[in-house]
Amino acid sequence: MKRNLLFVALLTGATSFAQDCSEIFISEYVEGVGNNKALEIYNPTNNTVDLSQYFVARYSNGATTITPANCIQLTGTLAPYSVHVGVLDKTDPNGTGQDIPVWTELQALADAFYCPDYNTSNTWYWNGNDCIMLAKGSASNPTGAGTVLVDFFGKVGQDPKNATLNTNGWSSVSPYNMTAAEGGNTLDRVVTEDHSMIRKSSVMIGKNSVTEIFGPSYVFDPLLQYDSVPALIAKTDPVTGDTIFQSDGVTPQWEGNWSTLGNHQCACGNASVEKNSVENITFYPNPTKGTFYISGTSNVAEVVVFNGLGQEVKNMKNNNAGVMIINLEGRSGVYLVKVVGVDGKVSTKRLIVQN
Repeated sequence: MKRNLLFVALLTGATSFAQDCSEIFISEYVEGVGNNKALEIYNPTNNTVDLSQYFVARYSNGATTITPANCIQLTGTLAPYSVHVGVLDKTDPNGTGQDIPVWTELQALADAFYCPDYNTSNTWYWNGNDCIMLAKGSASNPTGAGTVLVDFFGKVGQDPKNATLNTNGWSSVSPYNMTAAEGGNTLDRVVTEDHSMIRKSSVMIGKNSVTEIFGPSYVFDPLLQYDSVPALIAKTDPVTGDTIFQSDGVTPQWEGNWSTLGNHQCACGNASVEKNSVENITFYPNPTKGTFYISGTSNVAEVVVFNGLGQEVKNMKNNNAGVMIINLEGRSGVYLVKVVGVDGKVSTKRLIVQN
């Protein structure tokens, strides 16, 4: 406990001057079924951010302390008004049990993958009842003097799991913590388990008050700064809008509800405008068996496809204003598709090819 109090004291003095739109923060939290876990981080500033200066930590199941095993350093850089999507690194299609793969639709949205081995770092293995911290500093020394609190999701020291109701997350009804001791003895609507939490556009800075997050009087209301959407939605026919059912004709086919992941609307500036600067283009299908299409290409000059090694494997000039058809059959893997507009603006998207 003394170590944790020292950590609080160090952080308190380091975060008192943060201003709106001055620091990166968590913009979306994904707690999907199985290993479908993701965290989106948004840069509200007009400067490129070196993400290697930051780490993510998980206070698991009401824990009040963290160690390097609960932390992971971020990677890459983050352009102004853009987002970084980190996904749990479970990509082996033959994985079973605890290593069951992340759905390919979510893999396609990743900018980076984290924590492939639970025993090395368990940071990305949240389940709706864990507190997630974004901090500036070193994951190898997370309670050191150089650590600066940037943002929090949840509440340190609080586990909202309710065994009686078989729930595992914070709810939409006060007191929000679902444990019986906190009064959570009714069927309150759980919004952090098997849900995505999307930061409201009015939020312009992370929760960086140490006395609030660690303090006993702080109450985490999950819908105060976030909108909640279910992890899964029923697939629908793109033409008719009708629900697509499984072979029994009754059970819907499910798909991940991740349409907002990779884009963030914020009063500081919209990531969707900057990250997808070539407007009105659509990639489909993704994942694909080999052939994919790009529609809305009236402003597209060319499309360049790179493999996982960064090697160019396809370059196509756009000769019309219709749909571009690109064939990568026989080349299974993860690709980066760069779309260059006639005005020089660029949009990129990750593509998965399955043969």
